[in-house]
Amino acid sequence: MQEARSTSSWAAVWTAVLALLPLLPLLHAPAAAAPLAAQPGPTILIVADMEGVTGVVTSEQLGPTGFEYERFRGFMTDEVLAAMEGARAAGAGRILVADSHGNGQNLLIDRLPEDVRVIRSWPRRLGMLEGVDQDVDGVLFVGFHAATGDLDGVRAHTMSSANLTGLVLNGEPASEARWGAAIAGHFGVPVLMLSGDDAIAASARRFLPDLEVAVVKRALSFHSADTLTPAAGRALIRETAERAVRRIGSIQPFRVDTPVEVTIRFKHYQPSQLLALLPIFERTDSHSVRFRAADMVEASRILEFLGDYRIDLEP
Repeated sequence: MQEARSTSSWAAVWTAVLALLPLLPLLHAPAAAAPLAAQPGPTILIVADMEGVTGVVTSEQLGPTGFEYERFRGFMTDEVLAAMEGARAAGAGRILVADSHGNGQNLLIDRLPEDVRVIRSWPRRLGMLEGVDQDVDGVLFVGFHAATGDLDGVRAHTMSSANLTGLVLNGEPASEARWGAAIAGHFGVPVLMLSGDDAIAASARRFLPDLEVAVVKRALSFHSADTLTPAAGRALIRETAERAVRRIGSIQPFRVDTPVEVTIRFKHYQPSQLLALLPIFERTDSHSVRFRAADMVEASRILEFLGDYRIDLEP
């Protein structure tokens, strides 16, 4: 997910949210999606993050300022292509890809097949899972990582390592995988596969017991791993994706009780102070707020606003 979204003025956030409160009833308004040509076989959404890509261990691989970023953009693209190849070998038809790391502009899209649709950049109504409402039959998570509260995991964080230290969904700590699976479950779509390190594989299987996993590295610390080579990682991902797509129908969606309750913990105290001035947020400690939403779509929209608002957008 995004490593360092802007740390904008929360006073401006407060002003903007107050102005938007009258629009809350519109949160469920459907978003129009461009129609895609029908193809035989199940429709698959591939959600691509980067911290869980084979060989990734530090920020040097994860953003434009890192000396290895351009090479690892290629490796990330290769792993998405490997997942596509596996899915197609299992009979998949239409494929969508959500570029869901950092600025959302990491994949080398000229290397993707012409019949693939790509979702890029932010903001998005459904965040990392944008596209899952387009008659998708199954989701593949590629390059995922552990949550911020996990003791283990390479680059473990949730949504923003710069701004957040915790996300809790219905009383359970939520990784990006859990949050995304809950959004997919809202639409009745199962998460079939995940690739990443051993920490996120173990965590995800606790709430997705039938998940197919491709463990491409073993976490040694936050910035160290015992990793496969890129070629070996691609081969494992292709094999796992094929096996996962062949199991469509036997893997159930992950559904959470509604209305949902979400607690967000910020690194700085001021966001919780300011957000607690709004009636939809309750301050639970010096760094945290809680809100309730009718379902995961509404929860996603609120979280996306909190993550994407910037001071330069002030009216």
